[in-house]
Amino acid sequence: MAAALVVGFTTAPVAAQSDPRPVIRVAVQQVSTSGTLTPLREQSNVGSRSFPMIYAPLIELDITGDLSRKPGLATSWKRIDDRTVELTLRRGVKFHNGEEMTAEDVAFTFGPEYMFGTTKPRRLDDKATTAKAPDGKALFTEATRTVSGPTPPPEVPAIARRLWPSLEQVKVIDAYTVRFVNAVPDVTMEGRIARSGSEIVSKKAYLAAKDFNAWARNPVSAGPFKVKEFRPDNLLVLAAHDDYFGGKPNVREIRYQVVPEVSGRVNGLLSGEYDFVADVPPDQIRTIEANPRFEVIGGPVLNHRLIVFDKNHPQLADPRIRLAMAHAIDREAIVQALWGGRTSVPAGLQWEYYASMFQKDWTVPKYDPKRAQQLIKEAGYSGAPIPFRVLNNYYTNQVQTAQVLVEMWRAVGLNIDLQMKENWQQIFDRNTPRAVRDWSNSAPFNDPVSSIVNQHGPNGQQQQAGEWTNSEFNTLSGLLEMSSDMTSRSRAFRRMLEISEREDPAYTVLHRNVVFYGKRKDIAWKWSPTFAMDFRASNVKFAKP
Repeated sequence: MAAALVVGFTTAPVAAQSDPRPVIRVAVQQVSTSGTLTPLREQSNVGSRSFPMIYAPLIELDITGDLSRKPGLATSWKRIDDRTVELTLRRGVKFHNGEEMTAEDVAFTFGPEYMFGTTKPRRLDDKATTAKAPDGKALFTEATRTVSGPTPPPEVPAIARRLWPSLEQVKVIDAYTVRFVNAVPDVTMEGRIARSGSEIVSKKAYLAAKDFNAWARNPVSAGPFKVKEFRPDNLLVLAAHDDYFGGKPNVREIRYQVVPEVSGRVNGLLSGEYDFVADVPPDQIRTIEANPRFEVIGGPVLNHRLIVFDKNHPQLADPRIRLAMAHAIDREAIVQALWGGRTSVPAGLQWEYYASMFQKDWTVPKYDPKRAQQLIKEAGYSGAPIPFRVLNNYYTNQVQTAQVLVEMWRAVGLNIDLQMKENWQQIFDRNTPRAVRDWSNSAPFNDPVSSIVNQHGPNGQQQQAGEWTNSEFNTLSGLLEMSSDMTSRSRAFRRMLEISEREDPAYTVLHRNVVFYGKRKDIAWKWSPTFAMDFRASNVKFAKP
């Protein structure tokens, strides 16, 4: 039976038969939320699945191992001072267009044309007149930028400054040496270099693109695969980049087929139409594993499921209502009922791999319906509807989770209006009343700035969407980003958790997100806790028929 599967697996047009390598077929619920393939627009869980196969960073994470940093396009790096990191580039790296990568490409990637536009790096400057840090110095000042080539849409520089708020320049030392120079001290620069969004692109290919959208649908980087075909709502096909510096792929193509319904993905796997299926809910694991040719692997990932509050809505203006909603949630019941105990309730918006920054004794608001009812009474809630916006299973078990939450909130006296939406644009729409929405947050590197600041700080998506802000939280965000004193940073992070999860809730954490993959047993493959599906030769082995 395995031999028959391999034959179906490699079926392809005659012109491709000269390449004996197989084609991997993956059924996914979505390939892009923005219609693009660039991390500077597609900051999503679904984009994170394929981007590591297209792009290559200077510093890699061991995505199927312990998540430690290792050489990528840079063979080594070192600290020059608290604002500067120097990297030695790998020689002979080829982009998808056959051009060799040099320091010029690295500097261009982090320049105004591709990434930052006319935005300004945040810096300490006594003459600036914006928000003040605890030491009395201002957090922002101005800089002059000029831009040429394809103009990035405004959301790209906004996201870039979320990832790199204070990067001043990437200085070319020679063809294979660059220095990242920050405007302020930053202990997280190496993590930022390794995170999604900091991958290197071809300067020549970008400047030759008709416009940004043309580039964003067919980006040129130096990852193990290159874009062959992209139909945003239907299909993404990646072809092997045989000059990949990490070794020639042993797969000819990867085909990510959009199959929104769980049943369609599972049935397609069992019928041999697909070799992998993503986002398998726990209740389908037995169905898949009842067939001895298939298995399910996966587990918790570096992503937490959240409920996010818009405190501008009249019913949520009083923080006691938001805190009541947090206390009304029985998170353990959700973990057991919907996930079969296969995940856990985390210690707020943080991860253990933060190491010394992890607040070990912190917890999410405990399930306490009596406390929730008391808070609702104290706030003088009148019973007016509270809109709750939810997508149709962008996240696994999303609709089921939303239905459980609505019942838990109604049980303490809240009038919840569940609103199903078709896309993220409708979720964030400001033209109609909004109050509560679904979301998730990741931690792309091992420091709190990668999540709590990146998503909820002054440049973060929640504040940029106009849902929530807090002046003390914003000041602490600046301290967390710019201080080199780890004790002060830890205290600042804890205070930020107190503000955003207790005093003036911006969100409440539900559980650690989980990803399960159904797959053929005769393909040896490791899953990653980063959402990435790694199909490099080192991670894919095929059993002989």
